[in-house]
Amino acid sequence: MTDRDIGQVGERIEQLLGELAAEAGSTVADRAEDLVHTLLEFYGAGLTTIVSVLREDVAGEVLLERLAGDDHVRGLLVLHDLHPKSTLDRVTEALDEVRPYLGSHSGDVDIVGIDTEGVLRLQLQGTCDGCPSSTVTAKMAIERVVREAAPELTDVVVAGVVPEPTGPGGRPLLPLETIECPVPVEQA
Repeated sequence: MTDRDIGQVGERIEQLLGELAAEAGSTVADRAEDLVHTLLEFYGAGLTTIVSVLREDVAGEVLLERLAGDDHVRGLLVLHDLHPKSTLDRVTEALDEVRPYLGSHSGDVDIVGIDTEGVLRLQLQGTCDGCPSSTVTAKMAIERVVREAAPELTDVVVAGVVPEPTGPGGRPLLPLETIECPVPVEQA
C-alpha cells in the first residue's frame, strides 16, 4: 500500500458499506458493517498482544518505536489506541518540524490544547499572529504535519489566522509595491 492508499482505506470502507446498503438493503449492509467491526476487533486484539510483548523489554520498546515510524503501522497503532506516544507528544514533535519554517518568518505556534472531541487548538505567535499570509502557513505547513502525526484528531483550529483579503469574485488580491520613478512625472 502507498501512503495515499493508507489514507483512503477508511473512506473506501464507508463507500463500500454505503453501496451495499443502496444495492442490497440495510440488512446486508448491517451484516457487512458487523463483519468489518468484527475483523477490526480481531486484528486489534492481536495487535494489542504484539505491542504488549514488545513492551516487556527495552529492545522490544525500541522496535515498537521504529515500527510506529512506518505510516501503515502508525495508523494501525493509532486506530487501536496502541501508539507508544500520546497524541500530544506526536503533535509536539510534528510542530517541532515546522518551527524552523515559522521562525524564518519571525513566528511560532503554541499548543493551546486538545479537547475531548479531538479538536487540536493552536495559537500563532510573533509576526505570524494576525498576518494574512499566516493562513497559508497554518494550512500548508502546520496542518499537514499535524494530521500526518495524529490522524485521530477531528479538527485543527489555529487562532491568529487572518483571512487573506479578497477582491472581485473572491480571488486573493495581489500585493502592490510602490516604486520610485527615476524620472519626475512632469517630465515623462
